[in-house]
Amino acid sequence: MKGRSKHIAIYISLGVALLLLFCGGLLYGSVRIPIGSILEIIAGRFEGRQTWVQIVMQSRLPQTITALFAGASLAVSGLLLQTLFKNPLAGPSILGISDGAYLGVALVMIYFSFNSYLTTILAAFVGAAVVLLIIIGFSRKVQNSVMLLIIGIMVGYLASSIISILNYHASPDKVHQFVLWGMGDFTGVSMEKLPWFVIFASGGLLGSVFLIKPLNALLLGESYAANLGVRVKSIRIAILLCTGILTAATTAFCGPISFIGLAVPHIARLLLGSSNHKQLLPITLLAGACVALLCNMLTVVPGSNSILPLNAITPIIGAPVIIYVIVNRRNIQYFN
Repeated sequence: MKGRSKHIAIYISLGVALLLLFCGGLLYGSVRIPIGSILEIIAGRFEGRQTWVQIVMQSRLPQTITALFAGASLAVSGLLLQTLFKNPLAGPSILGISDGAYLGVALVMIYFSFNSYLTTILAAFVGAAVVLLIIIGFSRKVQNSVMLLIIGIMVGYLASSIISILNYHASPDKVHQFVLWGMGDFTGVSMEKLPWFVIFASGGLLGSVFLIKPLNALLLGESYAANLGVRVKSIRIAILLCTGILTAATTAFCGPISFIGLAVPHIARLLLGSSNHKQLLPITLLAGACVALLCNMLTVVPGSNSILPLNAITPIIGAPVIIYVIVNRRNIQYFN
């Protein structure tokens, strides 16, 4: 009963934090807009300044919704990978999926000189899908999850090597454009493109819900899970597919974002004190959304029109969490 009360308190706290941060994302910016006007703009009843309507409907609202879904997607994908590999330092980029999306964008922006938004998104999806298919192919032959993790790291290194070669031979303007995209950004998703991102992210998040029971079984070990009737190979592929969809969608629409997928699952475990995915997965989802919304607000420089790169903010929150995990890893029970 005490544990149940704790879970309810965590859900309520994260829900309130999510609501406050979402409202903060709509209110906070270089242009001050009253909350009453924002509510009227969203409801379609505002008859004042059209510039405010443009700021809220074409910038702040899609940016805030994007941050919410991106944070939830990266956090859940990190949780899935950490459970699959039983490695607290596994993250969405560890299997090279983010690097594959990164490589796809590098090819179209630097080598083929395609700059359209649709082409960039398609290239990111194709790059991530190719790496995902490679990992799934190896997963059928490699039974050991740790070995599969190492293969993913090597694939990521190969992709990074090709990106470095492309950057070396590219013009300074193309390299600059590519570097800016690589810093991560929630502002690049317009209201017209937002439904596509929400559809892909929601599909991946919904798929992760159906993996809760197999994930709990994997905590007991793959052999024990197999004795319980879990098809370990099929579940491994399903986890990789779900992770690939979440990571590819976020990278395609927002660029590569560091630390959220790596650090947030640890924050959720520390809050919950358990690795039961029935509670851990929704708490990770809520915590990821909250962290991304907070990072989105911190990118806005007070009193200025400048916006800091997202990947300059995420390590400020994520790095201390990872350091704490490494220092206290013997005192924290992660995979029980």
